[in-house]
Amino acid sequence: MTGKVGFVSLGCSKALVDSEEILTNLDAVGHRCVDDLAEADVVVINTCGFITSAVEESYDAIEAALATNGRVIVTGCLGVREAQIRERFPDLLAITGPQAVREVVAAVNEFTPGSVVELPEPLMRAAEFKLTPAHYAYLKIAEGCNHKCSFCIIPSMRGKLRSRLIGDVLREAERLAAAGVQELLIIAQDTSAYGVDVRYREDVFNGKLYPSNLETLCTELARLVPWVRLHYLYPYPHVDRLIPLMAEGVLLPYLDVPLQHADPGILKRMRRPAAAENTLERILSWRSICPEITIRSTFIVGFPGETDADFTRLLDFLDEAQLDRVGCFTYSEVEGAAANELPDPVDEATKLDRQELLLELQGTISEQKLVQKRGLDMEVLVDEVTANGAIARSRGDSPEVDGVVHISDSKGLVPGSRTWVHITDSDTHDLYAKHLGNPLNFD
Repeated sequence: MTGKVGFVSLGCSKALVDSEEILTNLDAVGHRCVDDLAEADVVVINTCGFITSAVEESYDAIEAALATNGRVIVTGCLGVREAQIRERFPDLLAITGPQAVREVVAAVNEFTPGSVVELPEPLMRAAEFKLTPAHYAYLKIAEGCNHKCSFCIIPSMRGKLRSRLIGDVLREAERLAAAGVQELLIIAQDTSAYGVDVRYREDVFNGKLYPSNLETLCTELARLVPWVRLHYLYPYPHVDRLIPLMAEGVLLPYLDVPLQHADPGILKRMRRPAAAENTLERILSWRSICPEITIRSTFIVGFPGETDADFTRLLDFLDEAQLDRVGCFTYSEVEGAAANELPDPVDEATKLDRQELLLELQGTISEQKLVQKRGLDMEVLVDEVTANGAIARSRGDSPEVDGVVHISDSKGLVPGSRTWVHITDSDTHDLYAKHLGNPLNFD
């Protein structure tokens, strides 16, 4: 008899891929995932330990699972704080950190019935169990990070940069394409650093040698899957070489660049690369090459030492840069982060006021940019179909974090359809459209 495992996945898309990998390996040794945590032999919770709200969400999930089931294994980024977790929840069966597939499977084996087999030990085994809809998937190309941002503890939790060789990535992409995936979302802690640690080593895919660098990887991925979307890039000079690929239709014209701030002094305290002035020049250059490009970023307000003038400089940057999609977080201390020791903390009320002002400005920018899309015909990817229509995404919309396209007529559409629509209306974040005809046939 095999074990029944309940699973809770929290955190970012990188953690989601870790969850898929764990579930794939649990399935490989005969365990079965169940939706009802109360029915499970054991519950696995993949936690997030980055910001305070995520830590509290993880603690809440652990508490709920213990109350519902009582037999709980904790893994993921929060798991590096084992002593702290054990003090709060002494009845946990096991605690591991992130990227601990073998340890999680061993713990599940120990506390559930059923015979098991040994697992291989690659850098990152390709996940066959997907938590995303069938038509899109996250593809993690590297693990860890070499940066030392003062507000972040990712390197201490996930280690230094470790890139997958290009052949390994392309083989996983090939399997995903064969399974019907229409869109690959390329992720890492720092996607733009892909290949640096392995010195862009050549690797074999389908009998040919390819260097493990981002430009080559993107070009080859685009031969396998129609939509390839890039997330989590620093604005390094070599990123400029990707923009012509977007202009040519090889890659989706979309860049997710987490800038975090625009004031040089705050960026220096954050230990972030690049200066705001250079970034603005780069954005203008990217748009001159690929006018269709959508640029997404995230920012932190209320960082220690941030003055009214620093914040105003950030608002001025946003007004000039006219970014398409923006997320904003208030600064919160992360246990073990160097920024905790910085002087001149910003009070919570000021943080929230600044967040509100930033999002209000960005909302106006977003609304104005989307108005310009009214009357256009565009290709979309359908995520959901209902009796009242369909919900899709344009080439400029990533799932979960960006807007959507509401289609009034869903006739002939199914999730995963790529089709053309005519934009009839817009609001602050979303577009509204009518379907122009049958879905495109890409067979």
